[in-house]
Amino acid sequence: ASFGFAFALVPMYNIACEKVFGIKLDSTASAEPVAVNSTIDEKRTVQVFFDGSVNSKLPWQFSPNQASMTVVPGKMYEASYTARNTANFASVGNAAPSVAPNQYSGFFNKTECFCFTEQALAPGESREMPVRFIVSADLPKEITTMTLSYTFFINDAATAKLSAVSANGSARAAP
Repeated sequence: ASFGFAFALVPMYNIACEKVFGIKLDSTASAEPVAVNSTIDEKRTVQVFFDGSVNSKLPWQFSPNQASMTVVPGKMYEASYTARNTANFASVGNAAPSVAPNQYSGFFNKTECFCFTEQALAPGESREMPVRFIVSADLPKEITTMTLSYTFFINDAATAKLSAVSANGSARAAP
């Protein structure tokens, strides 16, 4: 049942993107994918800044892999962040995104994001976490910069569950 559910998530995600956000991804796109049926404003650019932080309860380091990116509204782009678990135990975190200026956050559409699901990292594990996004061509012309920011918070319940599973696995492995 779990396998079937996981297998069904991809088409459900694509349908949700198309119905909720009006974004249909073109899988036959060239090196720079764009959203099908979206307007591209080739005469305009927007500077997108990236920021990342961690709540003090989560023993991770988390930061963007690039400080900023110049984007053309209507085109799809990918940026990435890196997370590293600095603790000697596995932990689970959830990322809370925000976009500034806040009143224009509806013009910043994430099509794939690590923030959509919880993230588990083993002790000392590092992972690159990509985010794919489109800045809408409908963004008011006076807005020339936006900031995508994430704060990671510990998921206490999932971390405890992960620790219990690890402990039970260790107990079984002991002679």
